[in-house]
Amino acid sequence: MSDSAGAPQPASKPAPKSKYDYSKGPLPLNINLQWCKACNICIAFCPTQVFEPDRDGRPVQARPEACTQCTICWTHCPDFAITSNYK
Repeated sequence: MSDSAGAPQPASKPAPKSKYDYSKGPLPLNINLQWCKACNICIAFCPTQVFEPDRDGRPVQARPEACTQCTICWTHCPDFAITSNYK
């Protein structure tokens, strides 16, 4: 008989943290709102939910500290409206 009550439980993985410190510099991303057509691909694909739509449907960086510079938003933007300020 084995008792699982004494077995250590695996620790849950913490959310990915950014290796960049955005507190002393510019926001992690630059969004050219003149080029953006508000398709919201960046909002849908962002794994850390950095973006939220503004009243016109264009992305704003609601949680910039969550940005991990994964490149998903700017590589999928059909208008090339998003660039990184750190890469």
